[in-house]
Amino acid sequence: MSQCIRCRVSGRVQGVWFRASTQQQAERLGVSGSAHNLPDGGVEVVACGEASALKLLQQWLWQGPEHAQVEDVQCDTLQLPVSAGFTIG
Repeated sequence: MSQCIRCRVSGRVQGVWFRASTQQQAERLGVSGSAHNLPDGGVEVVACGEASALKLLQQWLWQGPEHAQVEDVQCDTLQLPVSAGFTIG
């Protein structure tokens, strides 16, 4: 059964290919959604997929790409459907 989550990732996550790397990881896991920069320097990730895939994506968000320095990841469950595919903005 598909679920949706919204995660706010803070730390050094802008300017380090975080969104593009998140897109690659999500596509690898078969997860749909999006990743957007936030005005406070964080990144918001909305993701929908199987619970096991979302768990793996959440674990990956704590690491991020090579030059990221993730300080915190806060995720909430969403009740809205997300279109197929993964976009960055």
